[in-house]
Amino acid sequence: MGEEKAMKANELLTQYAAGKRDFTGADLSEAYLEGANLSGVILDKAILSGAELSGVNFSKASLIEADLNGANLTQANFTEANLTKAILDGAILEQAILDGANLSHADLTIAKLIGASLSETELQEASLKAVSLNEADLTQADLEKADLAQADLSQADLNEVNLNGANLEGAILDEDMTRG
Repeated sequence: MGEEKAMKANELLTQYAAGKRDFTGADLSEAYLEGANLSGVILDKAILSGAELSGVNFSKASLIEADLNGANLTQANFTEANLTKAILDGAILEQAILDGANLSHADLTIAKLIGASLSETELQEASLKAVSLNEADLTQADLEKADLAQADLSQADLNEVNLNGANLEGAILDEDMTRG
C-alpha cells in the first residue's frame, strides 16, 4: 500500500499542463477537478474516491485498477479510455461518454449511468449489480459474463449488445429491449 503519492488537484493540473502524463498511484481522493482536460493521462492504481470529476475529459486515458469509488463523473468523457479492473462502485456517471472504453472486470456496483453512452464499450465480467442504466446507449457493448443482477436497464438501447453468459437475475428490462 504505501506507494500512493498524495497530490493536490492544482499540482496535477500544473504538471499535466507542463507535459507530464504519468500519475500512476497518485492519491487524489476528494480532489476537485471539474471540467479539466486530462486526455491521455495515466492514472493507473490512482485513488480518486469521492473526487469531483464532472465534465472531465479522460478520453484515451489509462485508469487501470483506479479507485473511483463514489466519484462524481457526471458528463465525463471516457471515450476509448482503459478502466480495466477500475473500482467505480457508487460512482455517478450520469450522461457520461464511455464509447469504446474498456471496463472489463470493473466494479460498477450501484453506479448511476442514467443517460450514459456506452456504445462499443467492453464490459466483460464487469460487476454491474444494481446499477442504473436507464436510457443508456449500450449499442454493440460487450457484456459477456457481466453481472447485471438487479440492474435497471429500462429504456436502455441494447441493439447488438453481447449478453452471452451475463447474469440478468432481477434486472429491470423493457419487453422490446432487443428489437432492431
